[in-house]
Amino acid sequence: MLRLAAQTLRHRTGGFLATFVALAAGVAVLMTCALLVESGWRHQGDPHRYGAAVAVVADRDLTVDGPTVLGETEHTTVLLPERGSVPGKVAGDLADVPGVDRAVGDRRLVVTTTAAPGLPTTGHGWSSTALAPYRLVSGRPPRSDGEIAVDARLAGPTRLGPGATTEVVTGGVSRTYEVSGVVGTDGTASGRAALFFTDAHAAALDPHPGRYDAVGVLTAPDADRDAVLAEVRRIADAAGATAYTGHDRGIAAEPESAAARSLALGAGAAFAGYAAAIVGFVVAGTVGLSVRHRRRDLALLRAVAATPGQVRSMLLAEVGLLGLLAGAVGVPAGLLATRQVRDALVSRGFLPDDFTVRGGVLSAAAVVVTVAVVALFSAWIAALRVTRIRPTEALGEAAVEPATGGRARLVCGLACVAGAFSLTVLTGATDGQTALGAAMGMLYLFVLGVALLAPWINQGAARLLGPVLRTVWGDSGYLAAANLRANARGAVAVLTALVLSVGLGGTVWFLQDNLERQTVAQSREGVLAQYALTSGTGLPASAAAEARRVPGVAAATGVRRTSVVVPDRLEPQTVPAQGIDPLGADRTLDLRVRSGSLDALREGTVAVSTARADAAGWRLGDKARLWLGDGTPVTLRVVALYERGWGFGDVTLHRRTLHGHTVTGLDDRVLIRTTPDSGAEGALAELARRYPGGQVTDTARLTGELAEDVAVSGWLNKMLVTVLVGYAVLAAANTLVMAALARTRELSLLRLVGVTRGQAKRMVHAEQAGLLGVALLIGAAIAAVTLTTIVRAVTGATVPHVPATGWTALLGGTTALALLATVVPVTHILRTAPVEGMGVRE
Repeated sequence: MLRLAAQTLRHRTGGFLATFVALAAGVAVLMTCALLVESGWRHQGDPHRYGAAVAVVADRDLTVDGPTVLGETEHTTVLLPERGSVPGKVAGDLADVPGVDRAVGDRRLVVTTTAAPGLPTTGHGWSSTALAPYRLVSGRPPRSDGEIAVDARLAGPTRLGPGATTEVVTGGVSRTYEVSGVVGTDGTASGRAALFFTDAHAAALDPHPGRYDAVGVLTAPDADRDAVLAEVRRIADAAGATAYTGHDRGIAAEPESAAARSLALGAGAAFAGYAAAIVGFVVAGTVGLSVRHRRRDLALLRAVAATPGQVRSMLLAEVGLLGLLAGAVGVPAGLLATRQVRDALVSRGFLPDDFTVRGGVLSAAAVVVTVAVVALFSAWIAALRVTRIRPTEALGEAAVEPATGGRARLVCGLACVAGAFSLTVLTGATDGQTALGAAMGMLYLFVLGVALLAPWINQGAARLLGPVLRTVWGDSGYLAAANLRANARGAVAVLTALVLSVGLGGTVWFLQDNLERQTVAQSREGVLAQYALTSGTGLPASAAAEARRVPGVAAATGVRRTSVVVPDRLEPQTVPAQGIDPLGADRTLDLRVRSGSLDALREGTVAVSTARADAAGWRLGDKARLWLGDGTPVTLRVVALYERGWGFGDVTLHRRTLHGHTVTGLDDRVLIRTTPDSGAEGALAELARRYPGGQVTDTARLTGELAEDVAVSGWLNKMLVTVLVGYAVLAAANTLVMAALARTRELSLLRLVGVTRGQAKRMVHAEQAGLLGVALLIGAAIAAVTLTTIVRAVTGATVPHVPATGWTALLGGTTALALLATVVPVTHILRTAPVEGMGVRE
């Protein structure tokens, strides 16, 4: 059967090319997803910073107990948005473990040097140099608060050496330090540069008093490593932290690596799920259509005594060979595409520079096998009808297209549509990622329902459109309507591909536009202040008080951006939050409070967006349990509910509640409102000059910068959507070309019985107009229902925003591509003499 299958492929290259394109493109798309996941799974950061430590105790994630299912409690682990820390006593406990030589606490301070402001740098205490280990290249260790040592990565480009001075900004304050020495390591380090204060000075600068960012464990030469690690893990568990060993030390050294790993795993897995569903639709439709177009050949094989098993084996062998060829082309294409995606993610700041594309063998094997299994299963299903009938009926069965599907197909299709409508209720009752997941499930159930009900949809549309087609195209329209009714089942793949293109593109792309629009609009409308005091290095809490003392300033509100972890119906979610000083906040911010008041915001209280309160089941006056960005659990009383959660975050806290629980301990901005004609601009500019990198900007510009940030964050989703929609559109064009080329004998027969070339061409145009109109109508309806439901659930907007250029491009582009994919091959067919066309294989 393999030899027969190979011969069939060789003599039917045109017929199998479309199937090969669908398979190869599917392999490339899924390979990109799988390789992104595999690279994220293998990415562990650079452990060089803790290269001498056998274990590092740190707090980088939070495990939350979820619902109990069948007597077992589910646990969810989320990354801490603000790096967690460990109590200082942990270092003492670890140092007392038998076999431990030293337990060194490491402080990780956010610093910026004026000598190299563009070089990412962190500050540490001098004792932490033992963890790398660093060695002195020149000079000596710092001995006073005014001295620092720098590593070679910082000293090289800046020419900083012993005796040189430089400005270092940390904690919102710029200080002058003398370089006492330069340190280096024996290996090659990546990641951030480092500078070192004295231990006492680093402790004074640390916004987390009495705590360490991490504690590294150094063992004695004769220590029992296994026994030491067991005790270290016990102490770490007791402190609510994790003991990182081996390559996992890179996650402790560079928390950004854990975020990058989570992003790659999450985006790749989510993208893979959507892509797998689309590839499944496309491959199944394309392979099924290819087998259907060969009914005459298969019927002849059955008539000359080929057994059903032999015919099925031949088809499976053909598809298997195509799958191998598609894998040989799609896997390298996926590798190349993954590298391009990686570069784009790095350039836009989603991934660190040291993130590399790794692996590929596991991804390639999984993807090729998955696509091959889908293709083989689709071929087997498509061949069942031909192989189940008796040989004497095979040719007659091939001569007439089956009208519709069976009862099981009808029932399954109706069930999918009913399930999709039921998900609209679930989507409306949830929000956030839960609503998004339900909406995507609703979208795919709608498309699957359309694919199953397509024969009945096509027949019904042909009957309804018959009078219109006859009126517009005359006799050609009559033939088109008759052909649509007779070929209702054969056009299933075409209808499904077009509906998927419009439905997916219209839902996901415009959803991102709505989220961006809502975020920017709420921020613009909710900021009442005219000016914002900002600094790239952060502002101390005293900046707001200083601004209030400027003559002409009516109110000033310090804003500290962060994230918190809140419970949800299914699993905890990390949501954006802000800490503010509520004094005069009603004159600088309008969060559109619906109940309660921000005036009641104190330490121990919280204001929550209405959407988040509904998701968590909180009401005004309730005790809300949540986790701050560093994993600290808090129980706060809800004193206000507000609507503008997209523009200002779902949770608003008093700034004192966040004290010691953010990485920098600094405000991001101070919103300032002045009295009319106050002339305070000059005094505010003078105030800004007191802070490193400080400036006073118009809040309208602040909203513009927010729009740019939101657009950048939305770029990732739009890039993924573009690939998915692009593949769906390619599949639609591919299917249309297949369907057109398979009509050579049909069109030739019509011309032999007297139909002119122009009439045949108009007939095809009428058919495509009817089929395309139905597909666009159904696809647009699915997109409208899905988009409206999720936008209402996520943003609260009743009517989604759909730019005219967007829907015009989507519908117009799909229409143009569909017509082009049909007109070009049909024009080529009509140039063939009818007698020659009748002899062409199906």
